[in-house]
Amino acid sequence: MQAFALFRAATALIAALPLLASAQSRPPATVARSGTLILAGHQEEAPLFRINGRSYVDIESLARLTGASVRYSGNRVILTLPASSSRLASGAQASSKTPQLSGPFLTAEIEALTAIREWRVSLVNAVENSYPIADNWIAPLRRSADSRVQLAAAAATTEPDQKTLDLLRNEFAKMQQQSDNLLALRSRLSYIPPDTFSNDPQDQKILACERALAQVAASKEFQDEPSCH
Repeated sequence: MQAFALFRAATALIAALPLLASAQSRPPATVARSGTLILAGHQEEAPLFRINGRSYVDIESLARLTGASVRYSGNRVILTLPASSSRLASGAQASSKTPQLSGPFLTAEIEALTAIREWRVSLVNAVENSYPIADNWIAPLRRSADSRVQLAAAAATTEPDQKTLDLLRNEFAKMQQQSDNLLALRSRLSYIPPDTFSNDPQDQKILACERALAQVAASKEFQDEPSCH
């Protein structure tokens, strides 16, 4: 981590501070020292000088702080950072990036979530409009959602994929239970109140989990959701 901080600080200095491309170890006597440059995690330091309201550090001091090498080519100054710092910086950047869902799984998850949503919407519409509720039209919706969840399972190859798949399977199981409960209720009653879903805590959890999974798909990053458990 120190090497990475060193690399970041050095590159920022190169981009932001005009460097004094002089081989002398000290600036002209007319230049007043204004402060000290310190790289986080390192004991060495370098003097800063103020010229016309801007801060400067001499190139040799910067090279010493970063462990870099300096060479001159005409009016150009070439500062080469240590290879180890560059590799550590690249590795730290790669490791700090949040793992994302794989492309194939993301597509399969969206399709499975869409099938589950269509299943639920069909049940809600049937109840709210007092349509007949029967397994002959519910079963195809259930099978469609199930097949797409299975496709998502086959596409899951990374840890974020697997974690999201667990939530997707839980959402399917909750929808399955909701559908079975509704069919059982219809077999006992001739009338189901249109506001049945509005007063159902289970349906609220299904909706919350659906929104959470949609957000996961949008961000491409796994986010746990209590309503999906």
